[in-house]
Amino acid sequence: MKHPVDVHVGKRVRHRRWMTGMTQQQLAERVGIKFQQIQKYETGMNRISASRLWDIADALDAPVSFFFEGLDEREPAGQSRSGMPGDIMSDREALELVRSYYAIPENQRRRLFELARVLSDAG
Repeated sequence: MKHPVDVHVGKRVRHRRWMTGMTQQQLAERVGIKFQQIQKYETGMNRISASRLWDIADALDAPVSFFFEGLDEREPAGQSRSGMPGDIMSDREALELVRSYYAIPENQRRRLFELARVLSDAG
């Protein structure tokens, strides 16, 4: 049976890997394991040992504490009080949107942000 902490840490590994644009294969090679093991970690199927988490954090250029962020703040049934999914950054589309947003030049990004703000108020 999957432990909720293992599932949370696995989701954070996947989140950080996506944010860096790294594949499971690339992460596995950096850590010295097979990509199937990364898959099992990311689903929470396998528990990540402290030393392996240290290696993963190093490979993903993140502090170990990153993988535990939000653990105390989890909302029941995966929903936040705002009605948005509790872990929006685990959604691949949301991550791609954020990555694309920051690739836009700053002056255009501000205008896009203002447009999004106006459109969300219109709804």
